[in-house]
Amino acid sequence: MSSLPIVKVAAAHAAPVFLDRRATAEKAVSLIREAAGHGAELIVFPESYIPAFPVWAALWAPIHNHDLFEAMVEHSVDVPGPEVVAIANEARRLGVFVSIGISECSAVSVGCIWNSNLLIGDRGELLVHHRKLMPTFYEKLVWAHGDGAGLRVASTRLGRIGALICGENTNPLARYALMAQGEHLHISSWPPLWPTRPPRGGGNYDNVAANRLRVGAHCFEAKAFGVACAGFMDRRMRDFLVDRDVGVARIVDETPRAVSLFVDPTGATVGEWRQDEEGLVYAELDLDRCIEPKQFHDVVGYYNRFDVFDLTVTRERPRPASWVDRDPGTPVMLSDDPAA
Repeated sequence: MSSLPIVKVAAAHAAPVFLDRRATAEKAVSLIREAAGHGAELIVFPESYIPAFPVWAALWAPIHNHDLFEAMVEHSVDVPGPEVVAIANEARRLGVFVSIGISECSAVSVGCIWNSNLLIGDRGELLVHHRKLMPTFYEKLVWAHGDGAGLRVASTRLGRIGALICGENTNPLARYALMAQGEHLHISSWPPLWPTRPPRGGGNYDNVAANRLRVGAHCFEAKAFGVACAGFMDRRMRDFLVDRDVGVARIVDETPRAVSLFVDPTGATVGEWRQDEEGLVYAELDLDRCIEPKQFHDVVGYYNRFDVFDLTVTRERPRPASWVDRDPGTPVMLSDDPAA
């Protein structure tokens, strides 16, 4: 007798409309409709899908990238903002859940942006708003540090859903924080490519091997299903980078592309997977399969020593200042000119 649902999930192995937040949000809505039409109840998008992943930070020194940083800020999105609202409205209309990576604006700074992930519910509500705790390597030149407020697992009719962004899936404490909330389904989002070396001489980062290893390890330890959704570099994005500097053509063309795939609670790959072409990939995940492996290793249950180990997670969203003066600062009219 089933106690947990069977969930059909779609991973959007998709390219953004490069550095265009409005057009990318419209493309996301179109993909949500397509996936829902094929029976998907949860649709997952890649890291920083809106407006793009800033791969240029790996290609050129920051002194050459000021215009690209400004473009990234211009096309980052507010939460809530019109792009997020449009996606939430579509989720509500279709009765589906959506996980989407965004570059997020700050309400108090014109230049502060975060690498964020939103989990939107089937009623259009924002279930989890997570900011990547630590930008990885050259991402530090683009995004600010996140916080622990989004280290939350959402309890939904599809099961308990958690998400981490890219390199956070290497952080055992961040992963354990989600395991400790009874995660059934773990979302990990990834960029389309992640250059670390010029192709000559070898040793570049292998997205496929690294991501499969990390997702498989988390699912094996959590006894949860995994949805790994990576971005896709289309011709528009590739040509933009190469037209800016033809010297990066080999790096862009020969850096391994990331893969989108599904993993079961044993760490094995299940369902479809995609790497070299754009599109939606699907899997049906029977969450009852999370139960049996808990007999073997339940790291948030019997297979731990809580008298030996103690983890405290601060789930707060920092503010730039705390104001003691609660006066709203209503302007005082000083002019006595009746025509003023």
